Amino acid sequence: MKELLRSNDPVTLSIATSILRGEGIEVFHLDQHASILEGSIGAIQQRLMVADRDHFRGKAILRDHGIES
Repeated sequence: MKELLRSNDPVTLSIATSILRGEGIEVFHLDQHASILEGSIGAIQQRLMVADRDHFRGKAILRDHGIES
């Protein structure tokens, strides 16, 4: 697993997840619950992880949609 995106913005994370899944890339959302527990003040960034084989393609897809990690 490799980290594809790290962000505090739930909208960006949601859009990125939707785009990647639409392209057939399975996304694992980490730290989502930890972020909620700390009161949603943004101290803990959430991460989107993908399989190693999908990392390069996922980066390119997000970059094409204007989402930079």
